[in-house]
Amino acid sequence: MKRRDAGALGEKLAQDFLRERGYQIIETNYRCRDGEIDIVAQHGGSLVFVEVRSKQSDRFGSPEESITAAKRAKLRLMADYYLQNHDILPDSWRIDVVAIEFDRSGKASRIGLIENAVGEE
Repeated sequence: MKRRDAGALGEKLAQDFLRERGYQIIETNYRCRDGEIDIVAQHGGSLVFVEVRSKQSDRFGSPEESITAAKRAKLRLMADYYLQNHDILPDSWRIDVVAIEFDRSGKASRIGLIENAVGEE
C-alpha cells in the first residue's frame, strides 16, 4: 500500500472509530497557513482537534512516537488559528491523536486513541 493510500484509509478509519466513541465530526482536512488539521470534532462539550498517524511498519517506532516536539508545536499553532477564525465554539478544547497500524496485507491491526495527547506548553 502506498503511503498516501495508507494515510487516506487511516483518516477514514479514524473518523469511523471516533464516531463509534461519540465524537461528532465537524470537518476534515482543515487547511490553514501552517498546515492541515486532519479532523475537527466535538466530544463531551469540548472541541477536539485530531491528528491521525498511520504506519505500515514499526521499523521507525509506533505512530504515536512519530509526533515530535516540532509537530506538537505546529498542532497547537493550527488549533489556535482555528479558534481565532471560527465563532460559536465550546470553551474547552484539546488535541487528540488516533494511531493506526496496518499489517502487511493493508488491514488495520491496531487503532488507538490518546485523548489530550498534545497539551499546552
